[in-house]
Amino acid sequence: MGEISGTTTLVGLLRWPGKHSLSPRMHNAAFAALGIDWAYVPLPTPPDRLEEAVRGLAALGFAGANVTTPHKLAVTAFCETEAPSVNTLVVRDGRVAGWTTDAAILDGLPQQRPVVIGDGGVATAFMQALPHARQFARRTTWPPLVADADLVVNATSERDAVLVELGADQTLVDLPYPETATGAAARRAGAVVVDGLEVLLAQGVAAFELWTGVAAPVEVMRDALGLPE
Repeated sequence: MGEISGTTTLVGLLRWPGKHSLSPRMHNAAFAALGIDWAYVPLPTPPDRLEEAVRGLAALGFAGANVTTPHKLAVTAFCETEAPSVNTLVVRDGRVAGWTTDAAILDGLPQQRPVVIGDGGVATAFMQALPHARQFARRTTWPPLVADADLVVNATSERDAVLVELGADQTLVDLPYPETATGAAARRAGAVVVDGLEVLLAQGVAAFELWTGVAAPVEVMRDALGLPE
């Protein structure tokens, strides 16, 4: 990230706790590549301060923000949106609009018989994008039945247990990163595995373009995440 001055346009990341994220690296590399005076900063936000934080984006002149765990569902009450889950805020003329780019990775993937595993904010976003999907979660319907699915989205935080066993004719979108036990097992079985960094890249590209109005430098962002070309 370059020097931040009084003319720098800011975007940020609302999350709690404020642990490490690759989003600042990805977006700041993109801003630098395009030579635009923007910066992406982490904004650790406790759940009980979320409404204040959203109002503060407009008050402080931010162009927008990403929203992640645990705020994607709760933030819908504090922005203008029709989405049930929001991961991207865009600030224009003092108004804060909510968008979801979480499911941008779906472009080009098979999705005739999808299954979504999980019931949190990101699972909600994928269910909005895939309204015909079957959804499984430990608090509702378990275990997941995926034998006839062409696409399975692992939208849980589970890393160590193998949630489902997939075959060579199936595709897994494995949201956590680094790769989970579910993802590793699917890869060994010959399934197509789209890992969490690819998901992060796709949603980041879409958010970047919502904020800036210009095409994102995808290969720069990919390189910043350490993804192969």
